[in-house]
Amino acid sequence: MFYVDDSGVENTGWATFSWIQTTPNGWRAMLRRWLDLRKELYEQFRIPPSVEIHATKFLGSRGRPSTDPAFNHRKQRIQAAELMLSTIAGMPGVGIGTAYRHTTARGSRYAEEKADLYLSLTQHLDQQLADAGNLGLIFMDGTGTDPTYRRAHRALKLATRSIVEDPIFQGSHLSQPVQAADLIAWTTYQHLLRHPGKKQFWTWYQDYLQPLDVNGGPIQL
Repeated sequence: MFYVDDSGVENTGWATFSWIQTTPNGWRAMLRRWLDLRKELYEQFRIPPSVEIHATKFLGSRGRPSTDPAFNHRKQRIQAAELMLSTIAGMPGVGIGTAYRHTTARGSRYAEEKADLYLSLTQHLDQQLADAGNLGLIFMDGTGTDPTYRRAHRALKLATRSIVEDPIFQGSHLSQPVQAADLIAWTTYQHLLRHPGKKQFWTWYQDYLQPLDVNGGPIQL
């Protein structure tokens, strides 16, 4: 089971897809730990479990995720995000990963590069599953209106494919694992981008996520 979210911005040339993965047998423990985290976030920071954690907004100091007016400042948001990352780092039986591409393409050509990156990712994951003798499902943030993702799955050879069905789309506001994937995507993107104004986030990937990375680090596809 792969929960996938994208990151990257056209004007930087970066496109990434990150995921958190588990097995059907490990799914309950993963979700239980994240739901326990949501309780901790409420107890410590008064962030209700119903609030969607969207890393770009949350760490960009946008919105008011907490019912405590004193929380909604940069320092407290960083503390909460590090608690989330440490929770992911301690989850039993999970892995994470990121596929990326850096391109000079812009506009429609950038979109084509990103679509090709997702195609390469599905082929990569499909081969990993086949090598292990397993089947897998991909869950993605979004509504499913972009045909790019469905096409990538249907491009796999049915006779040998190990990724089952088209991607299953779930809005991140409805899926806690997709919210975890969003934070992983944002964190790994900061690690790759190295924006001078966000130096404090450069090492979060190494500090929290790299030990879980099934590929040892972000892979260029």
